[in-house]
Formats: sequence, C-alpha cells, structure tokens
Amino acid sequence: MSDVTILQVVPRLETGGSEQSTVEIAAALTQAGAKALVATEGGRLATALEAAGGEIIELPVASKNPLTILANARHLARIVEDRNVTLLHARSRAPAWSAYIAARRTGRPFVTTYHGAYSGKSQLKTFYNSVMARGDRVIANSRFTAGLINGQHTVPPEHLHVIYRGFDVSAFDADNVAPDRIARLREAWGISPEHRVVLQAARLTRWKGHPYTIEAARLLKERGQLGDAVFVFAGDTQSREDYRAELQGEIDAAGLTGVVRLVGHCDDIPAAFTLADLAVVASTRAETFGRTSIESQAAGCPVIVSDVGAAGENVVTQSAGDDFTGWVVPTADARALADCLAEALTLSPQSLAEIGQRARTHARARFALHDMQRATLAVYDELLGTELAAAFCPAKQL
Repeated sequence: MSDVTILQVVPRLETGGSEQSTVEIAAALTQAGAKALVATEGGRLATALEAAGGEIIELPVASKNPLTILANARHLARIVEDRNVTLLHARSRAPAWSAYIAARRTGRPFVTTYHGAYSGKSQLKTFYNSVMARGDRVIANSRFTAGLINGQHTVPPEHLHVIYRGFDVSAFDADNVAPDRIARLREAWGISPEHRVVLQAARLTRWKGHPYTIEAARLLKERGQLGDAVFVFAGDTQSREDYRAELQGEIDAAGLTGVVRLVGHCDDIPAAFTLADLAVVASTRAETFGRTSIESQAAGCPVIVSDVGAAGENVVTQSAGDDFTGWVVPTADARALADCLAEALTLSPQSLAEIGQRARTHARARFALHDMQRATLAVYDELLGTELAAAFCPAKQL
C-alpha cells in the first residue's frame, strides 16, 4: 500500500477526540502500509503522531479568516500534487473548507468526520457548517450525530457512515489496574473501603449537571436512602473557580459536606472507575459521543446517564431485560436521578458486579479502538478501491 497517501487535516493536535482520532488513524495507516500525512498547527500530540508513523505538515489551518482558508487551500493543493496524496480527510470546519477546495481542484476524494454538534443559527452559519456534509463520504461519531447531519444537510444514505470513537478498552480492565493505584486514590479522596462511591468524572462546567447530582444526593439524604454513599466530583476547574465555589456552597447548604467531594483533576481515570461503584453522567447539553459513559462501562462500573445527545445510545438500558448495563434518566431532573440512584444503591455488590461485567463486555464489543480504525480504513477503501482494512493488523499497534 506504499502508493496510498492519506492527508488528514485538523486544526491543532491537542488533547481531544478529533485530535486523538487523527493519531489513531495515522497509526492504522502506517500499519496497513500506507503513508499518513497531517496538516495542522501542531500541539502536544505531535510527538505521539510522529511515533505512530505520521508526518506533520505545519499550516495555519485553525484560522477561520476567509483569506487564510483560501491560502491554505492553495498550499494543500500543492501538497496533494507534490506528495501524490490519494485522499483528504478533514475533521473540523475551517480546515475542511481548505481541504474541500484542494480536493476539488486536484480531483482527489474528500472525507469528513463530524465530531461536534454544530449550531446553525443563521444561513451563513449553516453554510459554514455545510462543508462537513460535503464529503464524498461523511463519518458520524454516533447515531445522534448522524441524525443532526440528516436534519441539517442533504447526504445520500450510502455516503453516511456511523463509526463510534474507539479507545484502548484494555486500559480500563480491572486486571490491568494495580491495587496501589486504587489505594492512592482512596487516600487522596479520603474514602474508606466501606463507602459506596458514586463518581461523576467531568470538568467543572455548568452544563455537566453537577447541581442536579447535588440535589439528587440531598433528596437521598432526606429520604434516608443515602446510606454510606459518597459522591466524588473528579474534574478540573479550568479556571472556573467561581463555579467551584458555587458548587461547594450548594453542597454545604444541603448538609452534604464530606458526602459530596470536589477532588479536582484525576490523572488516573481507569483507576477511578475501577474504584467507583456507580458512575453518573448528568450532562444537560448534547454531546455527540459521550466517552465517559463508555470508559466507565469498560472498567466494569455501571453508569447512569442523562437522556441527551449520544450518551443514551452508549448504554444497554433496562428495556433490554436482564442484559442492561446502565440506566438512562430524564435530563436536568434531580428527582429522577435520585430515584435511579436509590434503586442502584440498594443492589447487592454481587448484582452490581454482574451489571459491571455485562458493561465491560458491551464496551469491548462496540467501542474497541481497532474496530474504529478498521472501519475508517474501509471508508477509504470504498473511494480508492484499495484493501487498507484487510491489510490492517491491530496486533501490531504502536
């Protein structure tokens, strides 16, 4: 496959879903024998990209300035011709316009991945967003995202592919989380083995729904259903110190001091979910993928998610009978969350472990990294007539 060169275009290589996917697809291309180029402004994942076999081409593709977008299109078209690029793949709107123009000028196939829920509050904004639906193939990272695309743009069904974000589920396997990692978190958070831990792993921003979780905990206490449960909010403030202070005030006012704990950033999420008995995703705004709901399941931690965005489709709900892996509750409804928590907290450790095992199996079956990589390569194969997916060998992952 040495004659295949894929050029991905992403604004920056920082720590995010689109950026991590860029690195993972570069690794898959390298393993399949193809060349992986990435046009970007760079970032902290640049070293990881190069270690994966990719090559960085620095361009100011994060800019939304129309003149810069056009200049980038000229640069990309020249790169396509000079490096014999066979396909362009864009993951964000501003660079997608540059890549789209370059692809059309050079006659190369163009692929987009829809990573976000882009708002179209004006005709101009809708037009700007539309580039993400102009690919010869359009990849959506969830069924929810596919619904957004179909609701706003016209994409032939055969051109739209749903490919869930994949990740290394083995990193969340309890067998791979050493006991000393669990002990370190228990000590840092002041949690004894007797406590049942409800973990909300999310940065401290209002739309993550922390106030609803606090109110749910207050209701449990009021009803006498709290028991020995401790609620842990693990997430960076990202300089939102006023919001953190507001949350602490709500905790204290509810008489939950020491019950609901703001522990700050957690640098060992696999250990955190392994430690936890239950996970909560209380977001009030739609997310197009919802990684936390999957990571918790991969760690064998049953999860309660709010019914917004893609999170609900990541969980096997009780409507599936005894095969369920978690619960879905109405968005921004503290009482419904409290009712669900009360039900879950009355389950025996054995019952929770059984749900957790099903959750782990579900995450492995549906969200494995190598499945995402292979499915993306198969999209390239559709357009190029190549066999990248067949040549890909995940056992050789970098």
